[in-house]
Amino acid sequence: MTRILLLSDTHSHIDNSILKYADQADEIWHAGDIGSLAVTDTLARIKPIRAVYGNIDDAVIQQEFPLNNRFKCEEVDVLMTHIGGYPPKYNGRTRDLIKKNPPKLFICGHSHILKVMMDKKLGVLHMNPGACGKHGFHHVRTMLRFTIHDKDIKDLEVIELGKR
Repeated sequence: MTRILLLSDTHSHIDNSILKYADQADEIWHAGDIGSLAVTDTLARIKPIRAVYGNIDDAVIQQEFPLNNRFKCEEVDVLMTHIGGYPPKYNGRTRDLIKKNPPKLFICGHSHILKVMMDKKLGVLHMNPGACGKHGFHHVRTMLRFTIHDKDIKDLEVIELGKR
């Protein structure tokens, strides 16, 4: 069993409320708009991190993390990118990736809107953790946590970190 903390859109912000949940995870996944490598460096000192760069991330972050990150966690095929849309309104770049070879779990950020939904047609679970940073139009800072056990994604929780 792997306990995942999923966050996005930190925009250079990291604080103790995020770190408390990071410490409880086995892996931390960041869906882009990191803002500063200080964020991912801090998280990586706590637990292993997987991440993608977002549209605000500079060349230094883009050298550290990919645009798309496709990987397996236990038996779950995961595709993570920053700007991806959601079922069935994927953007053009991700629509082709997903339709050609659907992952079990598709993760993106960017919208600052927490959303979890199933693409029933393709059998893909979509997650967007919202934004846990303080920059943007969102009112409440959010993250997600869940577990992966073999091929199952379960125990999904929304974490609210308070107002931005």
